[in-house]
Amino acid sequence: MQKPQAKSIFLFKTLTIMYERKIPESYECGISIAIKVVGGKWKAWILDCIQRGKRRPNDIHKEMHEAAPRVINMLLKELVELGILHKKVYEGLPLKVEYYLTDLGTSLLPVIQSMNTWGEDNREAILQNSKNMVLTDYD
Repeated sequence: MQKPQAKSIFLFKTLTIMYERKIPESYECGISIAIKVVGGKWKAWILDCIQRGKRRPNDIHKEMHEAAPRVINMLLKELVELGILHKKVYEGLPLKVEYYLTDLGTSLLPVIQSMNTWGEDNREAILQNSKNMVLTDYD
């Protein structure tokens, strides 16, 4: 009886553009740039987690249980590409990955802290004003 031969299977990931912008992004305004980096529902929270020592994706997922792990991973990748985070991959099994703030990312921390302070200081007013209003999530 012949022994079955192993077959190699190669899978190729095809990149698909999900959305092509009709109007190009403008980087003339500093606010536009800042919003690109920390805007959205999760990015500022991710950066806060990392600066507080939660550097492994699993630890970030545990703290941010409202966000899907896929979304967090996608945003971590985007922040690395923007130069805000540095991804360090350790050799060995199991694979270990950690994220660290770059100097550029560290320079964002006062902005994030200011956003947090403003939110804490104005929480009651915003909640009171939004009782009869449906807030729209644009993410």
